[in-house]
Amino acid sequence: MLNGKVVVVTGASAGVGRATVRELARQGAAVGLIARDRGRLDAAAAEARAAGVRACVAPADISDADALERAAATIEAELGPIDVWVNAAMTAVLAEVSDTTPEEFKRVTEVVYLGSVHGVQCALRRMLPRNEGVIVQVGSALSRRGIPLQATYCAAKHAVKGFCDSLRAELIHHDSNVKVTLVQLPGLNTPQFGWVRTRLEHHPQPVAPIYQPEVAARAVVHAISHPKREHWVGGSTVYTILGEKLISGAMDRFLGRTNEDGQQTDIPIDPAERDDNLFSPPPGDPGAHGIFDADAHDRSPQWWLNTHRPLVAAGVGGIVAVAVAAARR
Repeated sequence: MLNGKVVVVTGASAGVGRATVRELARQGAAVGLIARDRGRLDAAAAEARAAGVRACVAPADISDADALERAAATIEAELGPIDVWVNAAMTAVLAEVSDTTPEEFKRVTEVVYLGSVHGVQCALRRMLPRNEGVIVQVGSALSRRGIPLQATYCAAKHAVKGFCDSLRAELIHHDSNVKVTLVQLPGLNTPQFGWVRTRLEHHPQPVAPIYQPEVAARAVVHAISHPKREHWVGGSTVYTILGEKLISGAMDRFLGRTNEDGQQTDIPIDPAERDDNLFSPPPGDPGAHGIFDADAHDRSPQWWLNTHRPLVAAGVGGIVAVAVAAARR
C-alpha cells in the first residue's frame, strides 16, 4: 500500500525513527530522512536503498523551524510531493526536577514539543493545498501519565498530545482530508538510554516491560494506512493510560515508591563523563537498538489483538458456537 508514497521521518538516524525507516523501505515507500547527524543519516539511507527504495538525506535540527522547512523542500525536490510526515525525533534529561537546569527544560521542549509543531507545519504547508496526507505523531504513554525523573520528556509529550487534539479539531472544522494520528508507545530498547543526559549514577533503563523498536515501527507504519485518533501499543501503555484515568492518586504513590529505582540498572556510570544527545549528536552509529536486547520483547500480544479484531472476533464466535452446540447435545 505504501509503494510510491513519499514519507518523511524526523529522528531517522536512530531508535524508533531508524526502525521506522527500515519498515517503510520494506513496504516500498520512498523515504526522506531528517536528523542532525549526517553520518548516521547516510547509513540509514543506505539501508533503505539496499531494500530497493529511493531515499533522501536532509540534515536538520528540528528545533530550528527554518532549517526544517529547508529540509522538507530538499526532500520534495528529490523525491516528489510528501504524502506522509512522521515526527519521531526526541531527547530528554533523566533527572529530578530540582537537579534539572532551565536550559535543559528549554532544550527538551524545543525538540520534543516545538520540533513536532515545526514538523506538522511543514507538512500542512504541503498537504492542505492538495487536501490529502497523513501526519503520524510518535507519542508515549507518558503523554498521559508523568513519571519521576522524566519531567522534561513527560511535560513535552503532554504538550504534543494537546497540540494534536487542537489540530485534529481544526482539520475536522475544515472538513479536511488531511489526517493526524497519535501512536502512544511503551518503554523501548533504543539508544536513548545510552545517550540521554542524566544525573543518575547508574545506567538508565526503560520502564519494564521493554519492547524492541521494531514493535513501534510496525505500529507507526500501520497508523499511516489506519490514521485513527490514537493507537495504543503494548499492554503497559494501555494500563498506564487507563490507570491515570481511574486511579491517578494511587499511581502517584506507586510511582513515587518504585519508579526511580525501576529506571536504573546496576551498571555504574559517571554522568559527567558520558556523551549525551541534548545539544549535539553523540559519535557512533548504534542503529535502532539499545543495550537491552536480552530483556526486550519483539512482539506485543496486545498490539496483535488490536490489529486483528475481525479474526479474533471470528475465533471467539466459533468457540461460542461450538460450546453452544455441545451444550445442546
